[in-house]
Amino acid sequence: MKINGAELAVEAEGAGPAVLMVHGLGGTSNFYQVQAQALAERFRVIRVDSAGAGRSGLRDGISIESHADDLAAVLDAFEADAAAVVAHSMGTLVARAFAARHPRRATALALLGAVAEPADAGRQAQRDRAAVLRGQGTAAVAPGVVANALSETTRRDKPEVAAFVRELVMRQDPEGYARNCEALAAATDPGAVPADLPLLLITGSDDKVGPPAVSQALAAAHGDATVSILPGVGHWTALEAAADTTDQLTKFL
Repeated sequence: MKINGAELAVEAEGAGPAVLMVHGLGGTSNFYQVQAQALAERFRVIRVDSAGAGRSGLRDGISIESHADDLAAVLDAFEADAAAVVAHSMGTLVARAFAARHPRRATALALLGAVAEPADAGRQAQRDRAAVLRGQGTAAVAPGVVANALSETTRRDKPEVAAFVRELVMRQDPEGYARNCEALAAATDPGAVPADLPLLLITGSDDKVGPPAVSQALAAAHGDATVSILPGVGHWTALEAAADTTDQLTKFL
């Protein structure tokens, strides 16, 4: 689907109110396969591979804001006025930017493994990762993602999840992945989620990328959010705790 000048891979299934699903850095829309199938029984589920990720094409000027504007254009393509947004990791910054830039188009936010804008060290780490991707490819970063972003419990008890995360990372286009790393490095705080926008935050107790403190701070700024901290779960929430995540999203939406 041609969106804002880029060819984006977009999948839609089900009927009912629209739900947009936004993956994180190194992920694709397949991150949500379990949840999408369940939600499609009651909703029009729209999944997007962000520009430069998965099956989507490259674009100059990839940023948190450009991803957010792409979501609005995807809704236009499906003639949907608004949608609830489910987002993971870097995608939570995109979802928050979408709600800020297109305030009448978000009906609810469900943020998985929510992240804050990077500190200086984090910005440099993303720029360094981009350089590694361009020089050595995805094989050079995949082991670190598996080791650092999944919980020890998941790596031990659910090796199939570790294998899938490795595959998601390995299948990325190195240049697209690098540009998205640079987008995260340049990210700014989208601001507090409006108090009148329903907000669910799900994160893992062992999430080192989007630690519980980030979700708790977002909830405090919002004033009426639900925070769920899943024990023994790392950063890849919807994969590591597929059933719990699906159940909570279904109830919230």
